Amino acid sequence: MMIPNMMRAIAVTEPGGPEVMVVGEQPVPQLNGGELLVKVAAAGVNRADCMQRRGDYPPPPGASEILGLEVSGTVAALGEGVSGWQVGDPVCALLAGGGYAEYCAVPAPQCLPVPAGVDLVDAAALPEVALTVWTNVFERGGLKPGETLLVHGGSSGIGTMAIQLASALGATVFVTAGSTEKCDACEALGAARAFNYREVDFVEAVRSVTGGVDVVLDMVGGPYLDSNLGLLNLDGRLVIIALMGGARAEINLATLMRRRLIVTGTTLRARTIEEKGAVVDAVRARVWPLVESGRVRPVIHRRLPWSEAADAHRVMEASTHIGKLLLVF
Repeated sequence: MMIPNMMRAIAVTEPGGPEVMVVGEQPVPQLNGGELLVKVAAAGVNRADCMQRRGDYPPPPGASEILGLEVSGTVAALGEGVSGWQVGDPVCALLAGGGYAEYCAVPAPQCLPVPAGVDLVDAAALPEVALTVWTNVFERGGLKPGETLLVHGGSSGIGTMAIQLASALGATVFVTAGSTEKCDACEALGAARAFNYREVDFVEAVRSVTGGVDVVLDMVGGPYLDSNLGLLNLDGRLVIIALMGGARAEINLATLMRRRLIVTGTTLRARTIEEKGAVVDAVRARVWPLVESGRVRPVIHRRLPWSEAADAHRVMEASTHIGKLLLVF
């Protein structure tokens, strides 16, 4: 495969709104040992990209300054020591940065084959959500068949994956979302009930259907802490993965002790390559067969030309989407 010296990429000129993203030229990444060079077909858009653009979420040390945490494409070159891949293979991957470009370098342990039956472009919607849901709901949250899961932000990319995956693995899923349209979409994906948090008290609504839940996947943070703890069953687990509502809250430790609750939180981006690779292996073994069977699928709100990244960020920040936004190269 002929690889140019320069590539087009989306650069952030200064922290700010979507308009600070501009198309420019940058050198094609040089591979380190153990990395793949991917010719990008599409990049997933994530809320973390918007945070980085605003200057609120800098990339970890050594990561590309270019936005973009997940891509799909084809293998363009192999770094020293890489095995199991060939030039031309379809691939999707989790990145620490660099996805909004024509080429990106990715550690091989963070790469996955495109699942059979999934379009190459649409595969860009899978890595971030699949790995996030698996590690948080099933590894840290310990969700088991027959248990109940409450997902806040059920219509988000992560939410739509959590609904499908938890349902496919035998759990009952309840969600909150911000509109009737979003609630209907969540129930169509397999949620037992979806509650519009703008119209009902989700605590009372969940309690009216089930006495409590075993696991809560929360993206709101501080303002929801007390409500989430109040909904957990004995030995319940609260997993916090975002802080859209704020980072601070008071907690009654006696509640945790009396009901043996677990409160945990994680981020994925700053983990080591080895840690991410372990999650990738688990997703390939446990999630990919469900995707290939059609029981779990990427939910895509809109595919935009990569030059319209600013519009994609505006949609993301308006929270009008259901599922994933993709930039297509």
